[in-house]
Amino acid sequence: MSSTMDSLPPALAKIVQRFQRATDPKRRYEQLIWYAQKLNDFPETSKVPENKVPGCVSQVYITAGLEDGKVLYQGDSDSQLTKGLVALLVEGLNGLTPGEIVQLTPDFIQETGLNVSLTPSRANGFYNIFKTMQKKALECKLDFPS
Repeated sequence: MSSTMDSLPPALAKIVQRFQRATDPKRRYEQLIWYAQKLNDFPETSKVPENKVPGCVSQVYITAGLEDGKVLYQGDSDSQLTKGLVALLVEGLNGLTPGEIVQLTPDFIQETGLNVSLTPSRANGFYNIFKTMQKKALECKLDFPS
C-alpha cells in the first residue's frame, strides 16, 4: 500500500492536510511544536533501552500496546521538533491495526512538505521512528495474535 493521500488512514490524512496548508517552513515547525505540546506525558519507567529508537540523534522512546486489536502508542523525545514528529506519528497511527500500520510506507512525509524543512538527520530520525513503530506494531500482533 503506498501512502498517497486517498490510501492514508483518516487521522494521518488529516495531519498531512494540516501540514499542506502551512506552506511556510516556519509554520511547519510551529505545527510540529504544537503537536509536541499535545503529546501525553511519557512514563519515566518506560525510558528503557528496549523502547529507545535506534539511529536518532535525539533521545526518542516509543511504546506500543494492543487494545481491541488496535495499536496504541506512546512516545517522547528530548528535542521539541523530534517530539513533534513522534506526536504526529502517534496521532496518525493510534487506533490502527498492526496490519494497517505495517502496510504503510513513510512517503506520506513528502506530502506534508516536512521533508524539505527537516535537516537530513531529523528526516532520518523520522524514518527510524516510523520503522520502530511498525516493528512494535508487528510485535504486538505476535504477542496477541487475532
